[in-house]
Amino acid sequence: MSIVDFIRQYYIDPIVLGEGYNFINTLTYAFLVVIATYLTFRFLEKFKVEINKNFVVSIIILVVLGTMVRLLEEANISSSYFLVTPMIWIETFAFIFGLFFVSKFIEKKFKIPYYKTLFAIGLVFIFIPLILVLSKITQITGMIISLALLIPFALIFYFVKWKTENKLVSMAHIFDATATFTAIQFFNFTEQHVLPRLLIGIFSPIAFIIVKVLVVVGILILIDRSSGDKSFNNFLKLVIAIIGLAPAIRDFVLLGLVS
Repeated sequence: MSIVDFIRQYYIDPIVLGEGYNFINTLTYAFLVVIATYLTFRFLEKFKVEINKNFVVSIIILVVLGTMVRLLEEANISSSYFLVTPMIWIETFAFIFGLFFVSKFIEKKFKIPYYKTLFAIGLVFIFIPLILVLSKITQITGMIISLALLIPFALIFYFVKWKTENKLVSMAHIFDATATFTAIQFFNFTEQHVLPRLLIGIFSPIAFIIVKVLVVVGILILIDRSSGDKSFNNFLKLVIAIIGLAPAIRDFVLLGLVS
């Protein structure tokens, strides 16, 4: 197999033909996420950006924007290979990166905090895709089931003494898990990611929720115990939250697009 054939089979065809993920592209994307996480954190350190609530909220709104743009393709509002994974997230990352420089320039020139500019631009840009996608929702049964499954976990976290950010990150992934479970169990969806697909195939969709909870909670505990760099810890938790929240929102809205 030539390099061109290899790239086409494992990277291009899954996008063009909608085949989902395989072990090769999954490992590649995971490696790129790790590298991007490290380099982005070092970049933010250089610019003396504090990883606090203001930063997190401004980034999350832009991630939600990327998710809503991704859903334009899912809702048959627009069709383009540039709106599917991984292209949409490469574009979203580049968009956020560019906005960061713009927001820092505005901060220097007009004394407006950079995170306010990021949040404001995200809020303005999200309006159109949000309205377009929500207008395509035809039923809410699956969405209600998914939210109902979140309630027991929310109650547990309410009474458990743990860091708030850890609870929020965990809930983002549990949201993803309940939406995925609902879609597969009740609406005949199929899982595109390799490991979840394997897990669900061997056991059942409910196993995905259980494993998600155990893995995410375990990783968060490990982060708190293994690193003394609070800033890096917070950034790492933000990345983990995004990895759970983006597909959670997508899957949740897709449940409303079922005809």
